[in-house]
Amino acid sequence: MVLHALTVFLGAFLLFQVQPLIGKYILPWFGGSPGVWTTCLLFFQAALLGGYAYAHFLSTRLKPRAQGWLHACLLIVAVAMMPIIPATHWKPTGGTEPVVRILLLLATTIGLPYFVLSATGPLIQRWFSLTFPEKSPYRLYALSNAGSLLALLSYPLFFEPAFNRKTQAWIWSASLAAFAVLCIACARRLAISATARAAESQTESSTTTVSKIAPDTIPTAGTRLLWVSFAAVASVLLIATTNQLSQDIAVIPFLWVLPLVLYLLSFILCFDHPRWYRRGPFAGIFVMGTVAVCRILYAESGSSLAFQIGSYSVTLFAACMICHGELYRMRPSPGFLTSFYLHIAAGGALGGLLVAVVAPFFLDRYAELQAGLWVLSYLLGVVCLRDRDRKLAEGMAVAALVSIVLLPAFWINWADGITDGLAAYGDVFGNVYGKHWPLIVAAFVVVILSFADGWRRMAQAWRSRMGGFVMFLSVGLGIFFIIQLHHTVGTTLVATRNFYGTLRVYEELPGREYGQNRKLVHGVITHGLQFENPIQSRWATTYYGESSGVGLAIKHLRRPEGQRRIGLVGLGTGTLAVYGRKGDQLSIYEINPDVVTIARQYFTFLSECEAQVEVIPGDARLSMEEELAAGKPHAFDLLVLDAFSSDAIPIHLLTREVMDVYLRHLREDGILAVHISNRYLDLQPVVEKLADASGLVTATITDDSEDSWWIYRTKWMLLARDPALLSAKEIEEKALPRSEETDATAIWTDDHASLIQALR
Repeated sequence: MVLHALTVFLGAFLLFQVQPLIGKYILPWFGGSPGVWTTCLLFFQAALLGGYAYAHFLSTRLKPRAQGWLHACLLIVAVAMMPIIPATHWKPTGGTEPVVRILLLLATTIGLPYFVLSATGPLIQRWFSLTFPEKSPYRLYALSNAGSLLALLSYPLFFEPAFNRKTQAWIWSASLAAFAVLCIACARRLAISATARAAESQTESSTTTVSKIAPDTIPTAGTRLLWVSFAAVASVLLIATTNQLSQDIAVIPFLWVLPLVLYLLSFILCFDHPRWYRRGPFAGIFVMGTVAVCRILYAESGSSLAFQIGSYSVTLFAACMICHGELYRMRPSPGFLTSFYLHIAAGGALGGLLVAVVAPFFLDRYAELQAGLWVLSYLLGVVCLRDRDRKLAEGMAVAALVSIVLLPAFWINWADGITDGLAAYGDVFGNVYGKHWPLIVAAFVVVILSFADGWRRMAQAWRSRMGGFVMFLSVGLGIFFIIQLHHTVGTTLVATRNFYGTLRVYEELPGREYGQNRKLVHGVITHGLQFENPIQSRWATTYYGESSGVGLAIKHLRRPEGQRRIGLVGLGTGTLAVYGRKGDQLSIYEINPDVVTIARQYFTFLSECEAQVEVIPGDARLSMEEELAAGKPHAFDLLVLDAFSSDAIPIHLLTREVMDVYLRHLREDGILAVHISNRYLDLQPVVEKLADASGLVTATITDDSEDSWWIYRTKWMLLARDPALLSAKEIEEKALPRSEETDATAIWTDDHASLIQALR
């Protein structure tokens, strides 16, 4: 028993420890995009499906002794492939399709080790049921998820800060060898088991021992469909929630791990004991959490960081508890154990495929989270009607009514104090429901009609209209999501989505000075604005006004107009091109090909620029490294880093290693300008620490032109080798003092970047 438990635990630990490790290794190679982790999850789920299919084949087609020999051989080959360090030739070049390249990279680097690890969980549990037929193997599944959970928690808290990536890879590889020894010992134990010898020539159905947990019946097609459906929905919500968090904050192991921890915790609880999952309470939490998520999605960038993380996390956990709790309720006898896990893995892989491949191909915006929540609400209706579950319906009804009352609280800034918050709540409640009071009355009437016997008392027994109420909620949720997805400001000229995110170009006619303009929005963040009137179309707008940090840097460059070389990381609409003069050279690095297309087709900053403009496709860091390797440094007078404004920030562009690359491309009297305007992160201490390590002086400049609505509040940092470059009166007058957090901030490197310290 101990041997099997230790093997399952260690296998699960290694299975999930390698996920953030390999993701962190390849993240800088593909632009630091959230799509990197989404693609990694797709690979992990597909490999898990392959491993479960292999385990199912072994347990149903081969004799126990043959199973042990074959699996031992695969383990030995996997260990021989160590260490799991990706080869540098997998680094992409400009224009390379990232999804296929990432999948091939993962397959050649960790494919076989991950495959055999994923197969070991269900295989060891099957061997355990043959070795100890009187004991249930499902507790081992909970233990397996506990090992996975520990792996995820320990990575950002211990392994990532304590070891560099190469050391982590070698520790993992050595642990895989120890795991192989344990697994071979389990196979040997199976070979000498009396139960196994008796089962040598039997098939899966004939080897089944009657389970004390569930009747030994063949699962129906409908049951198998629900296995796949619940597993797929949980997978979709896991990846979609991770995408949502990563898009708005950063692509880091901490924000990958949090949703995955909640996902695994629900597995642990549901498969440990039935007492942890109660349909009514979790269905109610799911409804209230979904309402909070609806508020966040509708408000876009108007919600606080704490509210977003809290709402997404609670909703995901409740949803996963429902999905995995229902799976446990429908579990088969141990004889169908590997088939059960195979269906779960198939659902997980299907969910990953839908989010990573299908959705970006067919959708021009992120809608997977909304779709996953809606499908789960429908599945709850199916379960409620199938099982005639009154408590499930009541839980959702109570939560719906409470949500109506509490909905205004989601618009309140409670940080101002409870008293002010309650006063504001009253105002919002009056403003919202004073106009829409019929909706509240209608909601209460629907609940009464669904749950009351006549008009005298609440129904104590099941009524089919209770299930109808759950379906009614599902329809209402679907209608709201459709409205939210089509909620836009102005006319949408184009909307695209690819590996790097979503882009939309709006045409606005605001009731303000100068009026009609076009705006590029990446996710929920504006990345440029241009007036359509030819007179104002050459104005520097948004973050790039003449009084902004970058505007002042350009004004005070030592080389005169017509001789300047300017580099820009991040194209946007190309607004900074308005500063280009005839004879200047402007080199722009842009990883997203759709941004280049939109900047040229829907904006005129580039086409009207007098300077010589070169757009360099691909990741800026890789491109700059290739240029240095070819002996072609640019000698920039100004290098502008405009990649950290509130979207998922690419951390690999703000580390000690890449700073050396920037400086080799910068003239001795050049300036490095870093745009650090960010809703959630205070990057000033990070950049100051990097400047200290590189012997640079800094000036942090904020700018907010209240008289010009088209000029946004910004925060730029200027770095230079020569202090005299930043001594201009305009710069010194606007410069902020050094951050009090800088000395306590750890310098960011490719191996260690503590984003938690930078959270506001």
